[in-house]
Amino acid sequence: MSKADLFLEKKRRGEKIVVVTAYDAPTARIEAEAGVDIILVGDSVGVNILGYAHEREVTLADMAHHIAAVRRGAPEIYIVGDLPYATYDTPEMALASSRALRDAGADCVKFEGAQPGLVAALAAEGYDVCGHLGLESQHQDVKRRQGKTAAAAAKLYDDALAADAAGQKFLVLELVPQELAGRITRAIRSATIGIGAGPETDGQVLVVNDLAGVTTRDFKHNRRYGQLGAALSGAISAYAADVRAGAFPGPEHSFHMVDDERAAFETWLRGRAGFTPGRA
Repeated sequence: MSKADLFLEKKRRGEKIVVVTAYDAPTARIEAEAGVDIILVGDSVGVNILGYAHEREVTLADMAHHIAAVRRGAPEIYIVGDLPYATYDTPEMALASSRALRDAGADCVKFEGAQPGLVAALAAEGYDVCGHLGLESQHQDVKRRQGKTAAAAAKLYDDALAADAAGQKFLVLELVPQELAGRITRAIRSATIGIGAGPETDGQVLVVNDLAGVTTRDFKHNRRYGQLGAALSGAISAYAADVRAGAFPGPEHSFHMVDDERAAFETWLRGRAGFTPGRA
């Protein structure tokens, strides 16, 4: 049984799958220790870590770099990596890009849109594939809810079935109505991972910066479980104040040379040509 099949078994047993993003080794280590099931190294790294204005700016090299960091931090966890914009326009491109992410440490590759042909091509080469329907950040400039009309919902439903038949292992459903997400989840073999798609999916994913309060943006689909941004700001402000006041470092943060070594050093300094006492 493959790693992905273990998650499909969880779906069959009705056990929820916990997914969260990570972009670096320390965060990945913390998430693994906290017991998450899957780490997603998403193209959200662009706006959350790299300072890009849009996910479309993320490169394949960016993704490989951050996937490798996450793998070092969480050697055993299942990692899904995003194929960035314009790196999977053809099956040949998708295979080459997927190879780069797998070499960096990804167990599964994810891409946006209804492309069952790409799913089939990647699956035929032994890749675990995660689809992504609903809001597609790489391709939609305005981030709004999807599948609100019957016609739009029907298309997403059919797209999900087609990708499932092509061999995907997972399907992210983003910002789609709960009713539609539930219908898709019950209709396909793949494990569905929701974000803003209600509680009926097989699992949930959130961006770690959003759930931990690193960012201050408010989203309807997010619950802020911490205030790390405020805590970090407070810690750095306190540090800056202590440095400026001369309160840090204190005696407990410093160390001294032993007496004979210090004396030898001072003797050496006095013997240097041009040495002036009191000058560093």
